[in-house]
Amino acid sequence: MRLDGKVAIVTGAASGIGKRIAQVYAANGAAVAIADLNLDGAQATAKELADKGAKAVGIAMDVTDEVAVDAGVDAVVKELGAVDILVSNAGIQIVNPVDTFAYADWKKLMAIHVDGAFLTTRACLRHMYARGKGGAIIYMGSVHSKEASKLKAPYVTAKHGLIGLAKVVAKEGAEHGVRANVICPGFVRTPLVEKQIPEQAKEFGISEDDVVKKIMLKDTVDGEFTTVDDVAACALFFAGFETNALTGQSIVVSHGWCMQ
Repeated sequence: MRLDGKVAIVTGAASGIGKRIAQVYAANGAAVAIADLNLDGAQATAKELADKGAKAVGIAMDVTDEVAVDAGVDAVVKELGAVDILVSNAGIQIVNPVDTFAYADWKKLMAIHVDGAFLTTRACLRHMYARGKGGAIIYMGSVHSKEASKLKAPYVTAKHGLIGLAKVVAKEGAEHGVRANVICPGFVRTPLVEKQIPEQAKEFGISEDDVVKKIMLKDTVDGEFTTVDDVAACALFFAGFETNALTGQSIVVSHGWCMQ
C-alpha cells in the first residue's frame, strides 16, 4: 500500500494518532500536510518528516472555522500540488453526565468532530472532483461510533454521525473515484485518553487503575490498549485501496472490544 505521488492532509496531526498517521504516510511515499490548531507543533512535525527526506508542510487550521479550512486546503494544494487523501482526525474529549453537561461544551465537541469533518471534507472534495483523479476521505471514528459509554454523550453522538457522513460521501463521491471510510479505534493511550483516566476516576469514585482495567480495557480480548501504529496501519490501508470496492465502510481496531 504505497502512496508515492499522493498528497495527504491530516488534521490534528501535531501529536498522537494524527502524527503517527502522518509519519506512516510519509514513510510510504506521500507528501503530507500537518494541519493543526497548534501551528508550532504542526511545523515541528513537518520538519521531522522533512529531515527524513519527506515532503511535508505544517499549517494552522481551526477545523471549526469555514474560512480557515477553505484557505488551509487551498494553501496545501498550492504548495503540494493536489490533495488525494484527507484524514479527518482532529478531536477532543469532555466527560460529564448528560444532566450536568454544559451546552457550551456539547457545542464545542460537536463542532470539532462533526462540523470539522464536514468542512474539511467539503474543501477537499472540491479539489478532488475538479482534478478528476479520485481520492480517499478517512474519518477518525471510535468504538463509540458503534457503542455507547456513560459520560460521553456528545462524543458518542459525534462518532456515530461520522459513519453517516462517510456513507453519504461514499455514495456522492463514487462517480468521481472518491472513497470514504471510517476507522474506529478502541482506547489508544494518547494525551486525550490520559486526560480521561483521572476524570473518570473522580466521576465514578474508583482508582485510576480500575478505570483502565474495569472500564477502558475490560471488554478487550487481551487487556491491551490499541496503539497508534495499529490505527496508522489501518489508515494506510484505506488510503492505498484505490477502488470503490472498499467505500462507505467502518473498521473497528480495538483488540476485540467491539466485534462488528
